[in-house]
Amino acid sequence: MATLVSARIVYAYNWYNVGAVLPLIGASLHASTAALGVVLGAFLVGVSIFQLPAGLASARYGPRRVSLAGIGVFGAAGLASAFAPTWPTLAALRFAGGIGAAFFFAPALSLVATYFPGSQRGPVIGLYNGGFSIGGAIGLLGGASLGIVQGWPAALGYGGIALLAATAVAWGVVPSRPDGPPVDPSLSLRRVGLAVVRSRSIWALALSISGFWAAVFVIAQYFVDYAQTVHPSWGLGPAALLAAVVVLAAFPGGPIGGWIAERGRDRRLLVGLAGLATSLLVFLIPFASWAELWPILLAAGFFDGMTFAILYLIPTYLVETQGEGLALGVGVVNSLQVLVGGVIAVIFGIIAGSVGYAEAWVFAGAVSVGMLPLLYFVKPNRGGTAVSGLPVGPGPAP
Repeated sequence: MATLVSARIVYAYNWYNVGAVLPLIGASLHASTAALGVVLGAFLVGVSIFQLPAGLASARYGPRRVSLAGIGVFGAAGLASAFAPTWPTLAALRFAGGIGAAFFFAPALSLVATYFPGSQRGPVIGLYNGGFSIGGAIGLLGGASLGIVQGWPAALGYGGIALLAATAVAWGVVPSRPDGPPVDPSLSLRRVGLAVVRSRSIWALALSISGFWAAVFVIAQYFVDYAQTVHPSWGLGPAALLAAVVVLAAFPGGPIGGWIAERGRDRRLLVGLAGLATSLLVFLIPFASWAELWPILLAAGFFDGMTFAILYLIPTYLVETQGEGLALGVGVVNSLQVLVGGVIAVIFGIIAGSVGYAEAWVFAGAVSVGMLPLLYFVKPNRGGTAVSGLPVGPGPAP
């Protein structure tokens, strides 16, 4: 478990480090705001469209093999990105990195879920997702520091090397027991795939959080550029520090949210309330001073951690996403929210570049709030309950 969390941290560094050095990339590769949006969007396209193949591959070959192969691809793409001569080349490499990221996340989450019985997995999934927060904060702060001192290629290249090293360690340490024998693709995969694709809860869960996902993504990826554009006196380093606050504050929110979600409340309501709180805080960003942004972004990050911890816990308790279907179910959720959220993030960049950042932040908050009511169409998902084949209560974790 500790190894997977560590890999998740390095994975998140490679996700966020581009946002930390985005202004440096733009100046070095002569990329406009729109071109930088393509660089960011290329990664999201890779993440979104390869989530479903990743889920099917996990069901076919086992989550351990697929997840570790995914972070290896992501690491290789990150290392190669350091040598990108033009922004289109960088965008292509980020797309390749997105493919690797897609093959890591959902299978790795499925792997974590197999280690812990029902009623215990909420805080653990929150902790696992919290690793993303720590890595993201390191990516923003470390990426900005490396970019300032050694240039943006160093920020990307070192991240790729670290991820390749994490892949090697995880391959030797992560238990292979959860990988069962390959299943018959003509039978099991078809059955699993149909159950997941037909699930109203999975589709509603993904779409309801897509606007929220976009709002959090643009804070992490665009805040430094926003600060440099609207408040240049803040400086690159302090702006990256403020952006890192959001990501880092999500770390305690994850385990706390997971713990609350196992206590008997309807998880749909918990996700909606935490998502609404974050969305309303996004509205305040363009109107807040430097001092006011600290509590705003701290609170937004905490609620962000709660939201995603509970979000990824819900599929582990849906009947249609048990066993082989869990990675695929999470993959569908990720694919839809990244695809739809990525489109929203691109629109955010267009509004920021053509109209202004204030209007862009308001747009992000409004879309996030507007999509949350779709949670109503998710089946009731209450803590303290079990589904067929999943025990509730204490039990040993391997």
